[in-house]
Amino acid sequence: MSLHQRPHQKPAAAGNALPISSPSAGTAPSRPLPLLTLPYLFSLLALLLFAALLLPWGPTRPSSVPASPWRAYTLQEAAAFAAAAGNGTVLLAAVSGPYLPFLSNWLISVRRAGRADQVLVIAEDYETLDRINAAWPGHAVLVPPAPDAQAEHKFGSQGFFNFTSRRPRHLLQILELGYSVMYNDVDMVWLADPFPYIVGDHDVYFMDDMTPVKPLGHPHELPPPGKKGRTYICSCMIFLRPTEGAKLLLRKWIEELKEQPWSKQRKSNDQPGFNWALNKTAGQVDVYLLPQSAFPTGGLYFKNKTWVKERKGKHVIIHNNYITGFEKKIKRFRDHGLWLVDEHSDESPLGRI
Repeated sequence: MSLHQRPHQKPAAAGNALPISSPSAGTAPSRPLPLLTLPYLFSLLALLLFAALLLPWGPTRPSSVPASPWRAYTLQEAAAFAAAAGNGTVLLAAVSGPYLPFLSNWLISVRRAGRADQVLVIAEDYETLDRINAAWPGHAVLVPPAPDAQAEHKFGSQGFFNFTSRRPRHLLQILELGYSVMYNDVDMVWLADPFPYIVGDHDVYFMDDMTPVKPLGHPHELPPPGKKGRTYICSCMIFLRPTEGAKLLLRKWIEELKEQPWSKQRKSNDQPGFNWALNKTAGQVDVYLLPQSAFPTGGLYFKNKTWVKERKGKHVIIHNNYITGFEKKIKRFRDHGLWLVDEHSDESPLGRI
């Protein structure tokens, strides 16, 4: 017989068959218990009332998480914090989440120059604000309203314009608080401290974004306009004192950005507006062009090996511009030994990103 077969049972004879459920002789049939009695109903009602007191009605909601204390942190507080470490000078950068690796790379070089304590980062989204301050308390602030965190930050895009066009407002607010400020793009690397090059008592200091080689000891005045009728000064690195001339320049810059907004036909950024402002306030603002050998544009430093060799030891800040795309910028920095986060992330105040 198979182990999976049951033996066939013969049915009992009709006359001898008894129902399986038949009670044995002499036993009275069982009756159902009377459940719906008054004591039972009172007990059930008491149980329901007790449960109602202990358990909330409706679906449970997650407990509210308190907002980060940095959401209420003001630019006035943050600027005072950074300026206290910099003898009245704030070192400013502005980033959103995608730029954090570049911020960390820049910070390593700034820290090596002994200037990290005076850094203030304008975080352009709340996640970035909280992330920086969690690792490095007090060094990031968000100036409302925050731009769309999902906006594209590719050079030439509307998101990039919206991101960079906030820059002159941040700078003007800091000047209005009475502090000097140096702004840097975070796709820069310091090879030395730039502040010894802030000589004299001018309103505004900046670097040229042109690639033609200038002689050593070139003039420090605003260069003449180019083919487009304006100069080609880089808005990536600016130092401003809290003077009326510097404030005038920033207000004019803000006006120019309003008059020349981004469009699909004119995929602008903040730099043309800065140059128009420089040209239209010429003679009213005391400006100073920093030496090209110390502050070269990326189109010169990364593409003219002969010039780099001839000016060896004179470079102070390297700007990784004249190229677009995060990965391309990182590769170029790596090729020139300037992507510091690979081996020196422990030197960044943010740690490993």
